[in-house]
Amino acid sequence: MFLTISTNGTAARPATDLGYLLHKHPGKAQAFSTSYGTAHVFYPEADAERCTAALLLEIDPVALVRRGRGKGRGGAPDAALAQYVNDRPYAASSLLAVALGNVFSSALRGVCGARPERAAAPLPLRVEVPALPARGGPDLVRRLFTPLGWSVTADPIPLDTAFPEWGDSRYVRLLLESERLTLAEALRHLYVLLPVLDGAKHYWVSADEVDKLLRAGEGWLAGHPEQQLITNRYLSRRWSLTRQARERLELVRLAEADDSEVEDIDNAVADEPGTEDIDVADEPRTEGVDDVVADASGAEGIDNAAADGTGIGTGTGVTEEKPTPLAVLRREAVLAALGACGAARVLDLGCGQGQLVQALLKDARFTEIVGVDVSQRALTIASRRLKLDRMGERQAARVKLVQGSLVYTDQRLRGYDAAVLSEVVEHVDPPRLPALEYAVFGHARPRTVVVTTPNAEYNVRWESLPAGHVRHGDHRFEWTREEFRTWAAAVAEQYGYEAEFTAVGADDPEVGPPTQMATFTITTEREAKAA
Repeated sequence: MFLTISTNGTAARPATDLGYLLHKHPGKAQAFSTSYGTAHVFYPEADAERCTAALLLEIDPVALVRRGRGKGRGGAPDAALAQYVNDRPYAASSLLAVALGNVFSSALRGVCGARPERAAAPLPLRVEVPALPARGGPDLVRRLFTPLGWSVTADPIPLDTAFPEWGDSRYVRLLLESERLTLAEALRHLYVLLPVLDGAKHYWVSADEVDKLLRAGEGWLAGHPEQQLITNRYLSRRWSLTRQARERLELVRLAEADDSEVEDIDNAVADEPGTEDIDVADEPRTEGVDDVVADASGAEGIDNAAADGTGIGTGTGVTEEKPTPLAVLRREAVLAALGACGAARVLDLGCGQGQLVQALLKDARFTEIVGVDVSQRALTIASRRLKLDRMGERQAARVKLVQGSLVYTDQRLRGYDAAVLSEVVEHVDPPRLPALEYAVFGHARPRTVVVTTPNAEYNVRWESLPAGHVRHGDHRFEWTREEFRTWAAAVAEQYGYEAEFTAVGADDPEVGPPTQMATFTITTEREAKAA
């Protein structure tokens, strides 16, 4: 199997710089041992105006049989002949992709100490693959490469030129041309898409293949229109690995759209030992997205302090009755509001680790529950808390967990009776709040929206919270009662809702309740106009 990479140049920027970028000298042929044969690198032409590097993989058929039992095409026990008679020595496949990754590993990473400026700049590139298996035909080849900036020529190869009536084989002669890509980008495209088009791998696909795919797909795979097909085929249709890869790619896409780092997006839960073993019977110390990590001020879990404020800072150590945690009171208040409005299909927006979803599932009035969170780690914990993999079919049909950002419109969230934003809005940067408001109240537009958020005035009742500090290190703000009512009234007016306010926890005569809640109900007039 064989491929060539060519580029053009000038006297000032000679094409032979390709040798520096590939870390292979144009003046000599080199050979590299691989698990399945020998990879040869040589240059059919090399001068200032044009340079072509060729990678030829010479397959050892005995090594292929010995190492390939049960792996990839021809490995099945009842296909003994296919182990010896196959297209592996002739057609580009995962074998060539692995050789490309091994032989050009530095170039694949874009590393070139001798010509760093050339490695970072686009080149006029021409890639030719004489025989490429194309499960899906020339049309699929174009769908895979064209969105990446390639001009694609994929000519079908006849089964036999002497018998044209036999038609075309499943192989194509591939020519790729581009002036917009760096060499590293081009190599990463080939590394992923060669085995995708082949539709088979010569080795067992294990969990580390997800990391390989994401490394090679960095910068292009998350937004590729054929992302699902690519991940399915690259991971040999192993469902668990494909799901893991697509979840991580969605996180990358959301981070890019938000101009953030993935770590900043996926920070809704602390990455602590034991989190993965969370049990449904455990009473959580925290609620939803809020309070899931210790506050930098040291006020960890303060939102679960006594709801009535008694015993706080008294120093007596005497408690007549264990107070109900505020997290539980919040859930009860939300459930009461949802029950009062008659909601059956409910969105938990910013569902975090799934405590509210779990409570909703226990109530038969709620027939469809969707938990949405931007953090895949939080959704994973929620799934384990709910034991979705062991849930009965009827119960599982009521619940769904989806990844998404609340500051972007999402068609999946339209048409529900109610939505809950429990301890969520305070995690959003104030300039992004209008986007969240439109996505929830303007686009998703449920009949009822329930919002809970901390009351900043109540913070003075916690002696463990230093003055001027918010309750959680990720809170962008905390509203007073007047500020919350002003915000709620403006949102209700803009999007055609009416807002009612409820105190959650004992209502302190001086500073109000620890948590404030607003229930937004769509008005009949505005609803009629929207219809």
